[in-house]
Amino acid sequence: MSIVKIPLSIKEMKRRSFLKTSSLTALLPWTLNGLGARAFGQDSSAFLNALGTTADASDRVLVVIQLNGGNDGLNTVIPLDQMGMYQKIRANIAIEEAKVLKLRYREQAGLHPSLKGFQDLYNDGRLSIIENVGYENPSFSHFQANDIWFKGDSTPNDTTSGWLGRYLEERYAGYPEGYPNAQMPDPLAIQISAVASTALLGPKQSVALAIQDVDTFARLIGEKPAAPSSANLNALASDYVDFVRSQQTLSVAYADQLKAAATKGSTGANYPAGNRLADQLKVVSRLIKGGLRTKVYYVTLGGFDTHANQLILHNNLLTQLGEATKAFLDDLKTSKLDNRVVGMTFSEFGRRAYSNGSAGTDHGWASPQFVFGHGIKTQFIGNSPDLNNLVKNNIAIEHDFRQVYASLLRDWFEVDEATVRRVMLGGDYEVVPIFRETITAAEPLSELVALYPNPATTEARLVWPVGEELKNIELVDLSGRVQTVPVQLLESNKLVLDLRRVQRTHYVVKLQTTRSEYSRKLIVQ
Repeated sequence: MSIVKIPLSIKEMKRRSFLKTSSLTALLPWTLNGLGARAFGQDSSAFLNALGTTADASDRVLVVIQLNGGNDGLNTVIPLDQMGMYQKIRANIAIEEAKVLKLRYREQAGLHPSLKGFQDLYNDGRLSIIENVGYENPSFSHFQANDIWFKGDSTPNDTTSGWLGRYLEERYAGYPEGYPNAQMPDPLAIQISAVASTALLGPKQSVALAIQDVDTFARLIGEKPAAPSSANLNALASDYVDFVRSQQTLSVAYADQLKAAATKGSTGANYPAGNRLADQLKVVSRLIKGGLRTKVYYVTLGGFDTHANQLILHNNLLTQLGEATKAFLDDLKTSKLDNRVVGMTFSEFGRRAYSNGSAGTDHGWASPQFVFGHGIKTQFIGNSPDLNNLVKNNIAIEHDFRQVYASLLRDWFEVDEATVRRVMLGGDYEVVPIFRETITAAEPLSELVALYPNPATTEARLVWPVGEELKNIELVDLSGRVQTVPVQLLESNKLVLDLRRVQRTHYVVKLQTTRSEYSRKLIVQ
């Protein structure tokens, strides 16, 4: 009777101590019954995949792209299953069906022809589309609508902090007192903008370092001449300008960290020229690749308030969005850092389903949201907008935007439920399965494999056909993470899983033998 461990998520280990203790042994072949353990359909072992996930868990990064002005979702994700009605209600701006970019395994919808970069990411499994996102009784005011998205609060109260600011202050207690320090020497968040977004405002102050623009960044790290001196200004103006500049760089310590990271980091992909978003994401990539521990980066692409001449304006904006995002992820992939990063787009509101007389669209309700990067499990969430059941010419809301926020907090940053509720101001928002596989009754099963008891409490036994030798065994949670549990091999075709230390939830047990692969659903309660 032998005992082996299924190597999976080891959350309690700190990244640095983990790397220190495993830097040699992690490279050794891991075997089970003398056979190399391979992850299903992958060249590397499940063990090494798990180690990589664990090592990077504390270094996960979120990149926020604000599409400022109110993006027209109906011309961004086009309802191919309703083309007749779509072309009827917006005849002067409708995209020709033949030009719509198709999505793999999704016949009901396609992308604007300028979003070739997004099509490539989607077909490569690196993009999730969440349809019809918004909130009840939406505001059509740019200022107020942005404020609602920034704060994660659509109620008329006195909330002053932003959702990301609250999360980062929860994670880095006491900020800003005592920062930077050895545990967090870098800015908690960086925004390429003259003023940090309210989304990054904590209960005490902004948690973000605001870098005015790409040129400011280049001057800061010494790649361009310094900005003109304020010495020739009158005393009051000089003091004001100096103050603003000092706030933009926050501190000399942070400026030094930025310069060191930018010097170390380099770009490994071709970014499109003349692309405002690409210029910002190139800076973000350099800082990530240079080793900066910043958790959130915030960039903006403006111009989406397309009341007139939308075809040309929207085409140019979506070209920038698709090409810049694709180049950014490809850049990180060349350095094998793409597994640390996800990005999210948002726009303060969508636009009306009916076009107006100026070949544009007016402020509206729901629109699609995109999440891109590593760990995407469900690529299309929701349904095409129902154009036959509009609400005052508006697309009905299917998902609350705070569901996306909660999903990023729970499943990407791995925040506990109590903290998520505090960050979301007490709201309990259902997670959308961006990072979770949807398990259905169609999950491949075999009558030859038995898993019992099910539901289980402390242990479960797995039996497979006699004569098939065990190669690999995985216990996978709904977010796709493999869990570390002791496994006791009872016979050549029977084992027992020790479930005493795993969370009480739903899992999939994946079994690979010398002849076949099997998977069974398991409930631990």
